[in-house]
Amino acid sequence: MLRNLRLLTVVSRPEFLPANSASLIIGLAWGFDRSMHAGGGLVIPFTLAFAVITLVSAFAAQVNTTFDFELDLIDSRKKELVQAMSRLGRKRLKSAMIAEFLLSLAFILILFLIQEKPLLFVMWMIAVFLAYSYSAPPLRLKSRSWFALLTLLLVLSMLPISFVFHTFASGIEIPFLVFLCGHALTVYGVIIPAEIRDYFGDKMTNTETLTVRLGLVKASLLSIVLLGTGGILCGTAFLARILYGLQHVLLFSLPVMVVVYIYVLAKYSSLYRLSREYALSGGQISIAQDIMELSAYCPRWITLITQSIVLMSLVLLTTKLFL
Repeated sequence: MLRNLRLLTVVSRPEFLPANSASLIIGLAWGFDRSMHAGGGLVIPFTLAFAVITLVSAFAAQVNTTFDFELDLIDSRKKELVQAMSRLGRKRLKSAMIAEFLLSLAFILILFLIQEKPLLFVMWMIAVFLAYSYSAPPLRLKSRSWFALLTLLLVLSMLPISFVFHTFASGIEIPFLVFLCGHALTVYGVIIPAEIRDYFGDKMTNTETLTVRLGLVKASLLSIVLLGTGGILCGTAFLARILYGLQHVLLFSLPVMVVVYIYVLAKYSSLYRLSREYALSGGQISIAQDIMELSAYCPRWITLITQSIVLMSLVLLTTKLFL
């Protein structure tokens, strides 16, 4: 039993758990209303929202592992994932996925009854549909370039953050909408280097990601545009909170986010330069290796960007709670 649980944990991609926590903190920071009382008014919805997001995320990861198994076999970086999937077996994994689906359904129904917000249930249904359709045939949205982009923007940014925001908020704020757009652009801006890292393998296996379709040069340039624009929108949203006279303390943490974005953008510029050199060289292997080595730092860049936004959100939440 414990062995199967350990294998299920690996297949569920626990490395995505920090991203779920970030969505929870960000959504709560923007949606929290001081008029809510402690206890059931905050703790119970908070716990249920986190449980729903985590279960749907695990479900999505398991669907992806199931239908990408053949591709993962030839990827040395996913050796542990492939071994865990082989030992666990598709039958056990399918049973776990059904249990997770039913459990998330139970939690969302409880949350709906407590908060009396039908949109929460609608967002859950959309999230589950995309979690399955992204990797599973016949749609397999991840192989449909622009549909893959739209799906990732929704499931990694807009849906989870909006879900938590709507759980607690009594209305919509313009700064939040600006932030949400900026965060969505930022998310895909940090995903593209991961696709660049996989570009050569994806091209060999005819996996049509957006990066494969655009090519290295255009994709690396797009990542700079998306991250830069996303950073400007996120910064503008936080600045609006300061100018409205609501959370002046944000002014002291805003420079941290600016410095992080500039640092990561500098790395992206190096990736763009290497991509151009690779194109001009006619596909020189040594440059391709340099591109893969540099883009391998993508998880570190994602962590830096995520932590800077979470820091700003924690400051925002703290000021709402105590100031």
